[in-house]
Amino acid sequence: MVVAMSSTCPGLYCGKTLINGSSDGECGVCPRGERTNIEKICMKCSESPELYDWLYLGFMAMLPLVLHWFFIEWYSGKKSSSALFQHITALFECSAAAVVTLLVNDPVGLLSIRSCRVQMLSDWYTMLYNPSPDYVTTLHCTQEAVFPLYTIVLIYYAFCLVFMMMLRPLLVKKIACGLGKSDRFKSIYAALYFFPILTVLQAVGGGLLYYAFPYIILVLSLVTLAVYMSASEIQSFKNLIAKKKRLVVLFSHWLLHAYGIISISRLDKLEQDLPLLALVPGPALFYLLTARFTEPSRILSEGGNGH
Repeated sequence: MVVAMSSTCPGLYCGKTLINGSSDGECGVCPRGERTNIEKICMKCSESPELYDWLYLGFMAMLPLVLHWFFIEWYSGKKSSSALFQHITALFECSAAAVVTLLVNDPVGLLSIRSCRVQMLSDWYTMLYNPSPDYVTTLHCTQEAVFPLYTIVLIYYAFCLVFMMMLRPLLVKKIACGLGKSDRFKSIYAALYFFPILTVLQAVGGGLLYYAFPYIILVLSLVTLAVYMSASEIQSFKNLIAKKKRLVVLFSHWLLHAYGIISISRLDKLEQDLPLLALVPGPALFYLLTARFTEPSRILSEGGNGH
């Protein structure tokens, strides 16, 4: 057991090693998988992640999948019927990467993880809290105090990239015959761009995303749903149910709305939080009920008539 000095860094110990009453006075960083507790003692992370932690990991896991689907749809368009198979393959890649990531993390071989609880934003950025006890020597305390929420996402992105490079090129080459040779691999090229971006985003803004992701989900899902319904010229329930694809998009956004609401409420009080899920269809219903009053052609015609 190592006793730590009073420090704002959650991963730094400095004191004496309690072995036969001897003292070495050495300072250092807690080993990976440990962090200091209230008594400033390095303790092994043995707790299970909270619901909010799992929701955060789920959000970070959904980002590459949603981007895969977006670029597959963007570059396939109506030219090829292979988009569905590529969507399924992307889902399999991300699912397999998630399972393997859980298996290789501690405890190895189990679909579970042990973690340290996140207490404050500074836990994500220990490198910014290196203390200088004598104002001369700096004690470096860069350590994963939020183990494993920081590195597990990076490991997951690495496995996603590996599985994509193993499976997707072969699939696209076989079934994407409706696309030109220069177009069929564009969704893969796009992934080679957004994976480094996601990695940097996690490395730099992981702590900010941890606290902000529920609101990001709600805002983005509302904006994208409005843009999609506007671009598809959906102005009534009849237009909405005219194509199965529109219903799939609608239900997908509803799932995201529910995910965001659950993440914000954390379901601390079920009797108060569960009724909030009734708000999920609200934005879509509001859009359908008010779309006819905001149609540009109608506004222009009424303006020309002097109304």
